[in-house]
Amino acid sequence: MKKPLDEEQLRVQAKALFDDSVEQLDAATLSRLNQDRQKALQEIQIAGPAVQWARWVPAGGLAAAAVVAVVVWQGAPVEHSAPAAGSATDFEILLSEDSLDMLEDLEFYSWMDAANLDSGSDVG
Repeated sequence: MKKPLDEEQLRVQAKALFDDSVEQLDAATLSRLNQDRQKALQEIQIAGPAVQWARWVPAGGLAAAAVVAVVVWQGAPVEHSAPAAGSATDFEILLSEDSLDMLEDLEFYSWMDAANLDSGSDVG
């Protein structure tokens, strides 16, 4: 069983293999690789400003999403009106002791409400 190589040995062995493979390349292949390298460097220089601008696109998108989230979260202010003094809110009515009696006579209250609508008078 082989003993695993440490990183330094692996690096030295990989560099040696790479150097051997480069030395074995013929002149035509080396020339073509150099021409392609020069062409790639020219394309980077031509597209330089566009590439630099494009790297900020994700950050700009994130900032725009944050602004939209804040605007949606803030929304229109909700106005809360306090009940007038002496008037009972629905919650207070439900918590009162009389609410159970009121629920028992629900049909009666519905009939009274219908009768008031029929007669045109509102007791309320």
